[in-house]
Amino acid sequence: MPDETLKLPEDIVAWLEEAAGLPLVAADRIPGGGMRQGWFVDFAEPGGARRELFLRYSPKPESAAFHRLGDEAQVVRALGEAGARVAKVHAVHPVREAVLQERIEGGTWFSRIGDPDEQLRVARDFVRQLAYVHRLDPARLRIPALGPARSAREHALDRIQAIRDRARRADGTLDPLVRLSADWLERNVPDYDGPVVLVQGDTGPGNFLYLDGRVSAVVDWELAHWGDPMDDIAWLSLRTVQDTFTHLPDRIAEYVELSGHKLDVDRVWYYRVFAETTMATMRTGGSGEPEPPHDAGNRILYTQLHRRLWLEALDVVMGLGLSRPAEPEPATPEPWHYLYDNVLDMLRTITPRIDDPLAQQWTKGAARVVRYLRDADSSGRATGARELDRLAAELGTRPESLAAGREALRHAAGSIPEDRLVRLLWDQIMSNDYLMRSASGALGRRTWPPLT
Repeated sequence: MPDETLKLPEDIVAWLEEAAGLPLVAADRIPGGGMRQGWFVDFAEPGGARRELFLRYSPKPESAAFHRLGDEAQVVRALGEAGARVAKVHAVHPVREAVLQERIEGGTWFSRIGDPDEQLRVARDFVRQLAYVHRLDPARLRIPALGPARSAREHALDRIQAIRDRARRADGTLDPLVRLSADWLERNVPDYDGPVVLVQGDTGPGNFLYLDGRVSAVVDWELAHWGDPMDDIAWLSLRTVQDTFTHLPDRIAEYVELSGHKLDVDRVWYYRVFAETTMATMRTGGSGEPEPPHDAGNRILYTQLHRRLWLEALDVVMGLGLSRPAEPEPATPEPWHYLYDNVLDMLRTITPRIDDPLAQQWTKGAARVVRYLRDADSSGRATGARELDRLAAELGTRPESLAAGREALRHAAGSIPEDRLVRLLWDQIMSNDYLMRSASGALGRRTWPPLT
């Protein structure tokens, strides 16, 4: 078993053994899984063999964008009955957030496929799976948790309201970017009256398993909902930024031919804004409870990536023509800055010597945090001063600190014209993008891929 903080609770172990009808002999947490944990769980069978299954587990229920794991299991079971390539569900915990599933063999990171021909085969097979799901009749899928399928517009409006509900603070205010985006989304719901499909949400590379040139299972249906098929194309383009996915226009052309759903670029841009607004309200927080151990480096990396992509999408749909602000002058290194590089050298030496995949990933995450802290320590005061100058010009008085200025902006956002607010937030996010440049690496240079 791993370290105490990475062990399964005794009640979950007892439930697993009852569900499998066998004693649990190994439980290893695996990398990835986002806000939910993934575990390889092995059970001892008579004669010395092992039964290998997979556990989806969350230490506490989330009140956020995600379905509860039991509701997600309904989606997966319905898809399995309909012939989609998903993992079989063996058991759902009656109270806790835990689901026991078949363990499917396969890799997760698409970019790790070394053979370009194999990459192409896998990508095409995924498009076939996505098109297959989008051809399924919602009336024939038994998913009580999702309710009946209605119009794409009705579902979009319901989800926009859910975004507001998740994001609203105790004082009734919203994050300025969430408020602006939710208002824009509500005003601009596409005039689409075509077929409603089961949208996976967050679909694409990283959320399917592959083996021998084909998709072995599509995983992570926690954001599934009824909606516009272009919603999933937006998510696919988003995940393509994160992990690459061959030439996306070719894959979309294949999707159109296989699914019968025509590409609408404007609707995809709409759902790109929708996807990023959803991502920003995944986690409600504020419970005061300590978080379970997680990869902090991975979190800051993808939080920054998604906020930048979010602003880039708003720039396109609002036609603002934004550009990056000038970078600050390089700061003079402080006497202690050499220690950051020393720690990074230590982590580079340690990481290849670690066999445990989770520990190896988190060590890389620690290196990202150190790189970010090094650059923030060096240039953070200069970028912070520039942001305070912009906030002072907008608010009419200079805030005492960045935290105070951002809080004041949150309360004043409703009275600031949208285009001006977007420009103000753009400068803020681009400044942090500069501070994240070393930690982000190649991801810091990626943006939305073309669709055609």
